[in-house]
Amino acid sequence: MQTIPTEWPATLDVSALLADGWRPTPFRQFVLKIQSRCDLACTYCYMYEMADQSWRSQPRRMSDIVIADTASRIADHVRAHGLDEIMVVLHGGEPLLAGRDALRDIITTVRSAVGPGTRVHISAQTNATLLDTEFLELFDELDVTIGVSLDGAAHAHDRHRRRPNGQGSYAAVAQALGLLSTGRFRRLFGGLLCTIDLENDPLETYRALVAFDPPAIDFLLPHGNWSAPPPRPAGVTSATPYADWLITVFDHWYAGPRQRAEVRLFGEIIQLLLGGASAQEHIGLSPVGVITVETDGGIEQSDTLKSAYDGAPVTGLHVSRDSFDAALSLPPIVARQIGERALSAICGSCPENRVCGGGLYTHRYRAGHGFANPSIYCRDLSRLIKHIRRTVAKDVHRLRESRP
Repeated sequence: MQTIPTEWPATLDVSALLADGWRPTPFRQFVLKIQSRCDLACTYCYMYEMADQSWRSQPRRMSDIVIADTASRIADHVRAHGLDEIMVVLHGGEPLLAGRDALRDIITTVRSAVGPGTRVHISAQTNATLLDTEFLELFDELDVTIGVSLDGAAHAHDRHRRRPNGQGSYAAVAQALGLLSTGRFRRLFGGLLCTIDLENDPLETYRALVAFDPPAIDFLLPHGNWSAPPPRPAGVTSATPYADWLITVFDHWYAGPRQRAEVRLFGEIIQLLLGGASAQEHIGLSPVGVITVETDGGIEQSDTLKSAYDGAPVTGLHVSRDSFDAALSLPPIVARQIGERALSAICGSCPENRVCGGGLYTHRYRAGHGFANPSIYCRDLSRLIKHIRRTVAKDVHRLRESRP
């Protein structure tokens, strides 16, 4: 039974914000849950192993009607806001389970509906166990960028990312990455997504990732919150174990003669420290312009909220009857677009809040209090940011001193 939210941000006064001059940021990224099932059984998966179990009642695949309605709603949103480019992310479950014909139909339907005046970037986030030459040829033809989930070396990856029968998936992923990372398909390689496991050596993990020469790496903190804390292996005594792990990687990455891959978390923090804006929702205070369409056509918030409580991403909107603009006035969506005004009192008084941004919204949840809290990773983020600031500041000082 889904929880009816009465906690913050359900109480957020959107009318008052509008009267004060705030205006919503249109959605520029549309995550399409084209397939609700997966061929892996990853132990940490927020879709299948955490609080929200709505996948059980979702249709396995997005229907032709839902695809058409979604494409039409995206096109309406693009025209209403004069958007010159958008990103459409094919997601799941495992999106490749939909098959090549369905993928072609979804991609061409969306691009046809939006029309030639707007650049429609398409990406697919996959576990890569099904990624073969035939899929790559399709994506090459349709100009689709591919992100792959990989958690490190074989033993590290296979600890959690296993098939339903318990067999590891690393061998299949490595084979697919061999095709994707070299030759004519190289241009499609968007990067690697790695969920941090404290039991995995950080440098071994980093080296295993860069061995595939990815253009970018996303290190993700395991999803958790104040009511369901993230993993902490026995024997870990540090107050900031995730910061320790990331700092080890950062120091190696930053000190290298050249960064072999962009590590987006590190790059975002440096960008923010130098006065820039964030481009990802994991860090910083930039408005979040991402919306999700579930397999059944439901318009939802970020799917990572499924780790918080049952029904957390639900908006009650549907592509068959509602516009994406209707979502822009909902308190949970607004809360992710108002920057510092959405921070808890603790975060509001923190000197790191412009860089940290309160951390990923999903990680702020506490039952009975909603999302008006610091991130469960507050201490880790603070230590990581301070370490990166000191490191970058030393380089800036050195450059200034070396000037004639």
